[in-house]
Amino acid sequence: MNFNKILVPVAVIVLTIGAWRQFGWPGIAMAAGGVVMWILVHVTRLMHILRKAADRPIGSVPSAVMLHARLKKGMTLMHVIAMTRALGALQTPKDEQPEVFSWSDNSHSSVTCTFVGGRLQAWSLQRPEEGPLPPT
Repeated sequence: MNFNKILVPVAVIVLTIGAWRQFGWPGIAMAAGGVVMWILVHVTRLMHILRKAADRPIGSVPSAVMLHARLKKGMTLMHVIAMTRALGALQTPKDEQPEVFSWSDNSHSSVTCTFVGGRLQAWSLQRPEEGPLPPT
């Protein structure tokens, strides 16, 4: 279970009640201002990541092997997009769980990532098969 969905609203409520008890209406205004600033910081980060990703082709990454090495279970989709600086190519129908995205590089290696609820659950690296060496 994701405790952030519970802890963040509870923390905001506790902060607001504490601000009310300590400072009255000015305290509530101060707490609301802090919450709004926190939300704006996260929205600004999200927009910055998506602006960078918009400049690259979908599903493109400089090195699929390096991406595969840097992935960790539980990472958010937004964190993976920030690492790759590109949106992943969606492999499953839209809005269906689990979501599967893939990124590939110029050597035709690709990483396929499975996200459940926006969190990375599994990933795999596919490399092109090596053909026979040309005669010398």
